[in-house]
Amino acid sequence: MMTKAEILTYLNALDAELGAAGIKGEMCLYGGTVMCLAFNARPATKDIDAIFQPTTEFRDAARRVADRFGLPHDWINDAVKGFVVPHKQETFLELPSLSVYIPSAEYLLAMKAIAARLDTSDKDDVIFLIRKLNLSSPQAVFDILEKYYPKNQIKPATQFFIEEIFE
Repeated sequence: MMTKAEILTYLNALDAELGAAGIKGEMCLYGGTVMCLAFNARPATKDIDAIFQPTTEFRDAARRVADRFGLPHDWINDAVKGFVVPHKQETFLELPSLSVYIPSAEYLLAMKAIAARLDTSDKDDVIFLIRKLNLSSPQAVFDILEKYYPKNQIKPATQFFIEEIFE
């Protein structure tokens, strides 16, 4: 698990690696990393889910950071890219060679609710985001979901997941 302080240390090291290679990188964070870093909703996360560019150079720099700090090589990964739909991003951190962005709480709620994984922190994260956004009904959550995902992509499991949270 990586704490907020450790994540910031690793991002600064990543910035230094990119800078040493003459690269300006960009990344948008998702999942537990945003919950930990931006919303202070939890003390740590197991990895950093992000979309980043330039991809090859970014992976090389991340591997060097992993080696330096004894992290697994997938400490930062882009597996989330298959779940990302167009959304607004805001600047979270601007370093000399690395710009770090995050999605809105609404978008993160939509992603977490669509995933509806019971074997992760998704339920706690969704509850936190519902409270943060002052939502008072399942329909309010579904309205947000439908801003980003077509209604036919919202699985019954997601519907049950959200309704159970409000019971």
